[in-house]
Amino acid sequence: MLPEALPPYLALAGPTASGKTAAALAIASQQPVEIISVDSALVYRGMDIGTAKPSAAELASVPHHLIDIRDPECAYSAAEFVTDATRLIHDISARGKLPLLVGGTMLYFKALRQGLDDMPRADASVRARIQQEAAALGWPALHTQLASFDPISAARLAPADAQRIARAIEVYRVSGLPLSSFQTMNSGATHAQQTGARAQNDAQHHWLISLEPNDRSWLHQRIAQRFEAMLAQGLVAEVQSLRQRPQLHADLPSMRCVGYRQSWQALDEHWSAADLHDKGIFATRQLAKRQITWLRAMPERRVVACDAADALTQVLTLSQQFCQHAHPA
Repeated sequence: MLPEALPPYLALAGPTASGKTAAALAIASQQPVEIISVDSALVYRGMDIGTAKPSAAELASVPHHLIDIRDPECAYSAAEFVTDATRLIHDISARGKLPLLVGGTMLYFKALRQGLDDMPRADASVRARIQQEAAALGWPALHTQLASFDPISAARLAPADAQRIARAIEVYRVSGLPLSSFQTMNSGATHAQQTGARAQNDAQHHWLISLEPNDRSWLHQRIAQRFEAMLAQGLVAEVQSLRQRPQLHADLPSMRCVGYRQSWQALDEHWSAADLHDKGIFATRQLAKRQITWLRAMPERRVVACDAADALTQVLTLSQQFCQHAHPA
């Protein structure tokens, strides 16, 4: 499914704790923007501390979209993001403002820029049968089953990754095709021919500023400080409150978000505070590593070293250049 042609927009991406919120607010102080969140965790209501959700004052300082739009028991997909972001980009442009897309969910950025493969829709009855099998056999056994018909997907999934294993098996049972085939269809020559001219045009009208550290230890220190702050602010109590809701469980996408997943497991398994501290920071570092890998596969991005003393100045200069380019006098 090819992406829709969109009005000009500016995107600001980066790994967790790279300073995206501060950079976005700096841009908003100089340009008439509305912010579209590109974050698969910020969509959930009641998940504030562990998502580093912008404060009430920050949310009030500039219009924000796609924050607090779902209850945690309701999943939110990349396809829904593309639909919502497309509508918002048109609406914001029509109001004479610049759409500023900000976040770290790289799949959402990729889906908006490159389109989505036409995978089968979720099938509740098939998914329920898979869950029953998992309860009887365990997820490692279903992972082995997945490897028999989709070895490519199985190789990139951990044997306990319940959510993704279930989806891969569901896709195969609904369509008769492995999930990996949908993810590679759009990489062929035909798709490249279809999208080549579009991609070149998009690169001119849809800039992506990427905040990436020169020194990875700088980011690791920020990650540690932020997770420690979350713990001090009451992350565990927030998760305890969420656990009181009978419709929530550990395998939901919302509860698998970094920080929430570790806190839920800590409560289940009676981890010490030190264990939660260390495992939460480690998981966040792994998330940042994956985010940077995604970004480095986006050659159109304009990189700003987020650990540079003049990082904000660089971001503001690029945003000014984009506005002059997209809306010349």
